[in-house]
Amino acid sequence: MTDQKTPSKNYRTMVLVLLTIVYGFNFIDRQIVGILAPFIQEDLGLTNTQLGLLIGLAFATFYTLVAIPIAWLADRYNRVNILSIALATWSGFTALTGMAGNFLQIGLARMGVGIGEAGGSPPSHSIISDLYPKEERAGALGVYSMGIPLGIMAAYFATASLMGSSGEDVNWRRIFIFLGVTGVALAVVVRLVLREPVRGAMEFGGRQDIVQPPFRESLNSLLKIPAWWAMCFGIAFGSFVSYATSAFQTKYLVLLDPSFDFKTLVIVLGVINGTTYAGGAFFGARLADRWGAKNIRAYGWLPAIAISLCLPIGIGSFWVSTVWAHLAFTTVFLLFLGIYLGPSFAIAQTLAPINMRAMSTALFFFILNMIALGGGPTFTGWIIDVFKESNGDLMSMRYAMTVTSCMFIPSIISFMVVARVLPKDWAAAEKRNQELAES
Repeated sequence: MTDQKTPSKNYRTMVLVLLTIVYGFNFIDRQIVGILAPFIQEDLGLTNTQLGLLIGLAFATFYTLVAIPIAWLADRYNRVNILSIALATWSGFTALTGMAGNFLQIGLARMGVGIGEAGGSPPSHSIISDLYPKEERAGALGVYSMGIPLGIMAAYFATASLMGSSGEDVNWRRIFIFLGVTGVALAVVVRLVLREPVRGAMEFGGRQDIVQPPFRESLNSLLKIPAWWAMCFGIAFGSFVSYATSAFQTKYLVLLDPSFDFKTLVIVLGVINGTTYAGGAFFGARLADRWGAKNIRAYGWLPAIAISLCLPIGIGSFWVSTVWAHLAFTTVFLLFLGIYLGPSFAIAQTLAPINMRAMSTALFFFILNMIALGGGPTFTGWIIDVFKESNGDLMSMRYAMTVTSCMFIPSIISFMVVARVLPKDWAAAEKRNQELAES
């Protein structure tokens, strides 16, 4: 049942924190494969190409395809129910990942995780947008996006705590099963605690019954917004590099210094993700709201500047000679990398008509994940194997990550386009929502 009362500030904060935790679990279950890649690869005898497919395309294909029909449901039915079922589904398949005995079995399990995770962000973004006005939306969605670095941090910490006393004693199967069972328990909490908010409450004061358009009309409406498109490609190409880096970073560092204590490595990576990456996401969203209040083009300029700084730092991180030097570069890299998340999520929600918000998120993530999650690890795994034909393992990874990092260039260009066309599209979005209210 929809709660018709205006939510209190404390309740809004509680919902935002809980949804951020759920989003964190989304990335724990996604990131953990990359962290444990050396051990999974050795145990199951996988090639780099198979590993890239496992982390990327096998997951992303089902994630993106299922997200659109789930978003269609989320724009019409109870979003809390959809979210809790999705969380239980992907957590169950995460547990099954730990029981896989070969590439086919673990690939099917990751596909199942992708199907479940498709129901995470569309209803969550829509719920947050009905609890926070557009002037606060980038900040709220920036907090929500902190689920990415916090989830990654938790994945590293879970690995460190469950791997045993020796850094070489890593029971990757037990880690997947533990995370899966914990996620199912969280799904129960979500269903019992959250209430379904009024659709369009921040724009319409909770007085409107929103008419849901047909799927084709939703799709056509979103495809006609240039800034929305440019934002999708901006975050997609930026995340292409991000996903590829997270997929192969652990393996690269093991190659760089085989004697480096693995348990220390995952703890340090967890701290870096939980502080600098999360800090970049939080302060990037706050800065976007403040700068955007003076000049709406800031929602494009800020990500473009941040990613321009990521390009040389990201390449440099794979050419230093020690693990600690790489970690220092990674600290700065993740700080700037987190900045584009809040502004991008805010654009996806604010430019979309109120009755298409979940669909906007689904299409946004369809583009993002087919390019970034499906393409990044898959492309990098393949190109590592290509470079290995004439280079050693370490050099092949360095060459591959240098080539992959160049995908930041189309991301920068896309966000510059956002800055150019956003004022017109933002004004048009406000007009559309006003007309929807009056109709």
